Amino acid sequence: MALPNKAISLSSVSSVLPSSVDKLKNPSPRAQMNFGVSRNSSVKAVQSPAVESDTGKWVRQRRPQNVNGDFFVDHTCIDCDTCRWMAPQVFTRVGEMSAVYKQPISSEDRLKALQALLSCPTSSIRTEVPPPDILEAQKTFPVPVDEKKLPGVYHCGYHSEKSYGAASYLIIRPEGNILIDSPRFTEKLARNIEMLGGVRYLFLTHKDDVADHGKWSKWFSCDRILHSEDVEVCTADIEMKLEGNGPWSLGDDIMLIHTPGHTEGSVCLLFKPLKMLFTGDHLVMTESGLSIMEMYNKSSVPEQVDSVKKLLHLDFNWMIPGHGRRIEFKDVPEKDAILEAFVQEKYNQYSSATNKWS
Repeated sequence: MALPNKAISLSSVSSVLPSSVDKLKNPSPRAQMNFGVSRNSSVKAVQSPAVESDTGKWVRQRRPQNVNGDFFVDHTCIDCDTCRWMAPQVFTRVGEMSAVYKQPISSEDRLKALQALLSCPTSSIRTEVPPPDILEAQKTFPVPVDEKKLPGVYHCGYHSEKSYGAASYLIIRPEGNILIDSPRFTEKLARNIEMLGGVRYLFLTHKDDVADHGKWSKWFSCDRILHSEDVEVCTADIEMKLEGNGPWSLGDDIMLIHTPGHTEGSVCLLFKPLKMLFTGDHLVMTESGLSIMEMYNKSSVPEQVDSVKKLLHLDFNWMIPGHGRRIEFKDVPEKDAILEAFVQEKYNQYSSATNKWS
């Protein structure tokens, strides 16, 4: 089984993680909610009741669900899942938050725990003793996603609370590097990216995950790309606003696909050379299976289901979401079969879907 911080291989984890098809046969109660979703809902509104503590001190204490030892998660965890897929050897989910279930022993596990600590959007991962090797961990970002299979693709780390802990990725290409969604701005990360050639474009998949886009744009003098339907006051000065339904191209190797639903202007990025689709919040892989995160939909769930259907027959076998696990499908036919079953099940669940399966 491939480590979750690299990718979930659907052809090899069926005995450990329910396959998407199996999950569709037994959808969770959350997945069965109707379409009456508030358009004003916000993932950022989700927080632990502990945040309301009068002093604010208790929330920074270690949760009792952590095992004894140096690393721990405090009560400010927002259950974004980042640490659990970055360092699954150390972190797990207990009581709707993350916790340390095993202290890192090897140097590799310790590095992954420190990378998760640096990437935690709420700084909820802490240590009893200041880590002497934290600077070395900082130098590792951006981290290669898979040096052998996906050369030139990096995970930036430093997830931002402004985007509820969404992941940001960097694609290195001769035509100009692309930063996908905005990580938390840190000068150290910016200088590390500079050493990889900087950033030509900052592609924003949708309005929820723009985070520190302004700071990144100013540092790299890069062009930001966002669909016009998702432009708000904070993104009014975006350089490149996508209009209409697309698709759009950034050279021969990049296709941008309009996938409205989660938001009106959600767009996926297809990196053709490595058959990778970056989906933002349009379609994600959670700990329990594929999801369109209906409870956080800000536009139209039926339209989002229809947009998932758009992904059928596109030539990709890697799915890189903004939240949750990366997926490596065995091949395109397997991808299509899983997505077709997922869409069919959603249409069956929601009889009000606009376009019935044909």
